[in-house]
Amino acid sequence: MTSVATESLREQLWNRRYDENIAPITELCDALAEARPGQQVAYVDPVHDVDECRIISLFSNVGELDEAGFVTAGDEQAATRLLGIHWQLGLKPSYVMPWNVHPWFTPGAANGRLSAQQIEQGLRPLVKFLTLVPRASALVAHGTEAHRLADQLLKAQGPMLYKRGFGIYKVRSLSGRSFAGSAERQAGWLLESAKAYAESMTRNGIPVKGR
Repeated sequence: MTSVATESLREQLWNRRYDENIAPITELCDALAEARPGQQVAYVDPVHDVDECRIISLFSNVGELDEAGFVTAGDEQAATRLLGIHWQLGLKPSYVMPWNVHPWFTPGAANGRLSAQQIEQGLRPLVKFLTLVPRASALVAHGTEAHRLADQLLKAQGPMLYKRGFGIYKVRSLSGRSFAGSAERQAGWLLESAKAYAESMTRNGIPVKGR
């Protein structure tokens, strides 16, 4: 029964990807996929909202496209860690939206460590993405590749970011080897991520739970 219920939920989310609250992002993903025949682009889960989005989560998308077809924080453990951070802070899905450094995936193949060229190729899609979420004024970059793209964004779009009062926060990837370490270190990394999201929420006037 659990498997059937999970599949049903996935189908519901997939069928909602052209809903008004997420359609502009879905159309961007379609355009990026069409620009590179034979490659796929992960969609953004329709629990997110272009009008309400205040914070962008930028992920270093090493690995394969998730079977659900949506952008994720990485492996299942990473998704659980991020969900825990958001729950702890009281951050609603409508206020945050995920995006990948390099939007493209090759079907049946995993992305290895992204090259400098692949990171650079992600700049124009990210800039376009930003125009679709005009109320966003914070970006949390997870992992080395995301940090590098955030630096490129700041260099290329500094005036626009300044005008929007934009803040960029660099934290560790929550996925795979990047998060390998002692329990004490992992707790510290989680605290750093939580602090980045809390500051992003405060910057946007979103109440932080418990404060």
